[in-house]
Parts: sequence; structure tokens; C-alpha cells
Amino acid sequence: MRWQGQQLGVDDVAALPGMERMDGLVRSVTTPEFAGMTFHEVLCKSALNRVPGASAMPFDWTVNPYRGCSHACAYCFARKTHEYLDLDAGRDFDSQIVVKVNVAEVLRGELRRGSWTREPVMLGTNTDPYQRAEGRYRLMPDIVGALTESGTPFSILTKGTLLRRDLPLLTDAARSVRVSLAMSIAVFDDALQHALEPGTPSAQARLDTVRAAADAGFRVTVFLMPVLPHLTDSVAAIDDALRRIREAGAARVVYGALHLRPGAKQWFFSWLERERPDLVSSYRGLYPGVAATAPKAYRSWLSKRVRPLLRMHRLDGYDEADHPRGAPAPGLADRRDAAASAPEPGALRGLGPVRQTRPRVAPGSEPTLF
Repeated sequence: MRWQGQQLGVDDVAALPGMERMDGLVRSVTTPEFAGMTFHEVLCKSALNRVPGASAMPFDWTVNPYRGCSHACAYCFARKTHEYLDLDAGRDFDSQIVVKVNVAEVLRGELRRGSWTREPVMLGTNTDPYQRAEGRYRLMPDIVGALTESGTPFSILTKGTLLRRDLPLLTDAARSVRVSLAMSIAVFDDALQHALEPGTPSAQARLDTVRAAADAGFRVTVFLMPVLPHLTDSVAAIDDALRRIREAGAARVVYGALHLRPGAKQWFFSWLERERPDLVSSYRGLYPGVAATAPKAYRSWLSKRVRPLLRMHRLDGYDEADHPRGAPAPGLADRRDAAASAPEPGALRGLGPVRQTRPRVAPGSEPTLF
């Protein structure tokens, strides 16, 4: 790996944000309770990551306490980031997890700077902050505490049911800052979910977490993403998903078709060839060459299929492409068409509205979270 064989104190410009100095490696850890996984504990230089203006992400700041993800989703867009560490985007991404053990301490220092203007911060846009490693390292409580104490609004997107551990802390935080919670649930068929996302909690376990967060007073968003052509895009599949999402108490849904960026594309096609060879030719037609997004015709067809079902289930919802960079981002700002009397996302029942801060974003293209 790139941090081995380097000179101490020498910056590596190709490293991931916060990991430029390879002398930050503290130790590599294996343990029986996480069989087949290695945790690389590092001391990071920075915690707040500025999202480049040209990025498709509809927000400006993120915090990523982990690199790599044990959820092992075959389609995960972040896989290629592991290659910057001379690790592969496939099995290494799933099992070689970089842990920024001092991330909360560094974050506190950055939030105390006079230049920090308390712009919204997003967690969970690269790798999941509530993946299994969080049960061991408990980085999120101190991160939440640092953001709250500084008056910084934040949003969390996760597939991890470990979020429930921190609901009391998040409830307290929402008294002071805007806190938005979102759960990602792409696959509601148990067998398919286990094959595609072998390290994730079941859809029902995630729905139970949505219910717990809703009962705590949060207006929870569910990301029905990615919708996978020929696998999860049937009327029956979408109808079942939206019914269960509604029953879990979610307030809105963000949906979008599968993206296959470099790294993820090769790994996903390997999965297809192994598990669903009958679909390989169809996917090659939808994602030819270096194409990362489904054709516009497919995305339009998907929206026409989803929108009537959203109305039928009385769910607020929209395609991810409805929120280009420069528009209010889900979980970070009000919907443009929200009624003035609607409860504020992240506000707690009986506690009044929380402080609102709209994100400062630059013009760009559509968001791509998965």
C-alpha cells in the first residue's frame, strides 16, 4: 500500500483528503469479530472535505471518518477511491477499511477557525459512517458533538442500523442545529439484497430504523437508490418498496437509476456475469463503453413509473436529477414546493423549529450519490 515505503513527513499529493502524509498510519488491526477484514488506523490531517465546484454533489462540505466500506455493495460508486491507496476497487474496498481515529479532534479544530461560516456538512456521501466498523470505533458521537457545539447544521445518509444507537444524541443536537437523517434502501427482496449488498442490514432492519428515527421526531428521507434495471424497476417491486417505506413513517423518497462509475462498473459487471449472466447484454446496451449513467430515455421512463406510485402512497418524492447543484439539496434545505406550514425536516415535535442555514452551492450538474 502507498503508505508503506514512504519517507516520513513527505506529502503524497495523490492520497485521499486528510491522508496525504503516510506517516499517519498508527497500526493495522485484525480481530475475530470482524473476520476477513483489516482496519488501518490512521491520524488524519483534515476532517472537513471541500467538495470541488465542478462536482455533481449538491453540497459543499463532507466528513468521511472511514475509507472503504464493509457493506460491500456491488454497485458502490466510491470503489475507485481505494485505488489512490494502491488497493483495489473490488475485494479490498470491502475488507481493507481505513479508520481516521482522530477525525473528531481534527474536526473540532477546523470548526473553531474564524473562517468557518457554519455551512451544512454531509456525512455518508462517500462511504457509510455507520458501517460495522463504527460499532468498534465509535467515531460518530464525537463528530456529532463537534458539529453541534459549533452550530453547524448537518445531514446523515446511511444504510446502517447502528444509527439507532445515536438517536438520543441526534435528538439533543436537533435542539440546537438543523439535523437531517436519510436511510438508503435500494433492494427490498431479501435474496437479491444479500447477493448485491452482502454486508448491509436487511431492508426490514433499515425500515425499523426509519421508524425509530421518525418516532424520535425526525422527518426521515429514504433514498430508493439505485433503482437497478431489470432487477428492481418493476411496478410490483417499486410499489412494494414505497408501501413499506410509507408504513415505516418516512416523509419522502429520493429515487434514481443506477450509476456505474469506473471501478464500480467493472465490479458490478463481474457480479452480473456471476449471478445474472442473462442480463449482461442488456446492461451493456444501457451502459455502453465508459457510460456511467443510464440513458435519458430510461430515466424518463423510470420517473413516469415511480411518480404515480409516490402519489398513490402519499409520499413526497422526486428524482435525484431534480436537485442539480445550486438547488436545495434533500436533507439540507426545504423542498422548493414545500408548504409553509409543513414541519421542518430535522425539527422535533414539541421543540419548535431548529435554526436554518441554507447551503452555499455553485452551479454544476446533477447529484450522484450512488
